[in-house]
Amino acid sequence: MDETGFWEIVDDARERADGDPVEQAELVVERLLSLDPETVLDFARHFEVRYNRAYRWDLWGAAWMLLDGAGDDAFDNFRCWLIGRGRQVFEGALRDPDDLADLLDDFDEESGGDAEDLGYAADQAYENLTGTETPELGVPPQPGEPHGSPIDFEDEELLAQRFPRLWARFRA
Repeated sequence: MDETGFWEIVDDARERADGDPVEQAELVVERLLSLDPETVLDFARHFEVRYNRAYRWDLWGAAWMLLDGAGDDAFDNFRCWLIGRGRQVFEGALRDPDDLADLLDDFDEESGGDAEDLGYAADQAYENLTGTETPELGVPPQPGEPHGSPIDFEDEELLAQRFPRLWARFRA
């Protein structure tokens, strides 16, 4: 599976789920079950690489803004959700997390930003297909600390300066 195929599965499931992250994860699993196990592992590798790329302080700051706070688990789930929003939103957020203010048509603080199930979709499909757990993917592990410079999430003045559009849309 190439990158385009990965994003097609993510996008198709999101559109069919009407943005519901739990339903999106179920639809991804359903789609992956129609593929061979090695292709499911390819999907898992694509997901894991993107998940690790999003382990950045500036994206954590954006998650903090959108979710009105985000601990470790919330940020992990946010990264899954960000991938689930599709290539345009994901890549746009990597270019500049403050662009999420413009990239997100709507955002529900209660259900948005949490797509933990999507992070396990490939594992679930692989296990259903083979009866075994997903093997090591051969993807470099997530670093011990997020990439970039740490951000003091409690400093609202700093957050407003660093993320002016997110601040105006979600905090002002």
